[in-house]
Amino acid sequence: MSERPRANHQYSEQWIEAYGVRLRPFRLDDVEDVAAGCADPLTQRFLDGLPDPYTEADARWWITQGAPAAFASGGAAYAVVDPTIDRLVGTVGLNNPVPPRGQAEIGYWVAPWARGRGVATAAARALSEHAFAGGTARLELLTRPENAISQRVALAAGFRPEGVRRSATPARGGDRRDLTVWVRLAGDPPGPSERPLPDLPDGRLTDGVVVLRRLGPDDAEQTYRLHSDPEVAASRVPPGAPARQDIERRCADAEGQWLVGTAAAMTILDGASGDFVGNCTLNYDQPASGQAMIGYSLLPRWRGRGYATRAVRLLARWGFDHVGLSRLWAGTLPENAASQRVLDKAGFRREGLLRGRLPGAAGHRADSTIYGLLSTDPTD
Repeated sequence: MSERPRANHQYSEQWIEAYGVRLRPFRLDDVEDVAAGCADPLTQRFLDGLPDPYTEADARWWITQGAPAAFASGGAAYAVVDPTIDRLVGTVGLNNPVPPRGQAEIGYWVAPWARGRGVATAAARALSEHAFAGGTARLELLTRPENAISQRVALAAGFRPEGVRRSATPARGGDRRDLTVWVRLAGDPPGPSERPLPDLPDGRLTDGVVVLRRLGPDDAEQTYRLHSDPEVAASRVPPGAPARQDIERRCADAEGQWLVGTAAAMTILDGASGDFVGNCTLNYDQPASGQAMIGYSLLPRWRGRGYATRAVRLLARWGFDHVGLSRLWAGTLPENAASQRVLDKAGFRREGLLRGRLPGAAGHRADSTIYGLLSTDPTD
């Protein structure tokens, strides 16, 4: 049985202990740890509105004024501490309460010396269940699309992805940023939320010749080069070379898209040298019927060597065996004979032609040849 949150009235009604962490009010002897945690570059990067630089004077203001004001407004602001030594390891709180809706937002950060120990997940679970026990019906957790660390915490704490708020928060430099919305309801089952797209086994797929791993920010330069290639650009929807910032955003947000279950974007590498070969993606476009679409692109020097076929076979096998798909499909331009040969060799069958399915060049529409592969079809 899992340990349930409990209030310990020895300290105050605000003290909660569960899942290996203690939530308590801040004290002045937390000043040094609060200042160090909020001055950390990762905290500064993802926690909007922090002073930069963050000083002990800022921490003292938070402890004496900011945190008490959170409680006074109907929210909460707790120090998360290691219960064995009572040292601060992070913070967790509730803000923007909407009492008529029984709704609030939950937020947290973890100190650098305590990361990787499940502190954020434990604190989020403890405070969520405490809030539900007090009558809250709905909790929202907001993350930036590129903040995969916080998104993994959300999933582990039982929150589910609900959508994106466009330009929902100001950022430094005058820009605004999107926020991904994660929600947990009082009636949701306990434990982590189910993920539609699991992580790759051991972080990669390989047949000994090619390697597939998750697309990430470090792949932006090579991915931009790939999608700027004239042949790849001609097959994009709509046709044309992408802007560099769009590719950088795609690579930065790739893990987040994977975690919310919309797409598994991967980098194709040469198994011997580790060189960048191309990209492939499984777009989970029809989860209700167990279907997904695949796409792939290779740099010119790697084409015609069987790498695309190997990547498609690996991707398909993972989709069937680990995601639980029943059907994969792919579309190519009718004139793209090279891509069609890849699908034929990987076991896909041509199913038909969709006329005018895609936006083409100069305002025209382009046909799409559709291929399909069932989990029961042979792939060799």
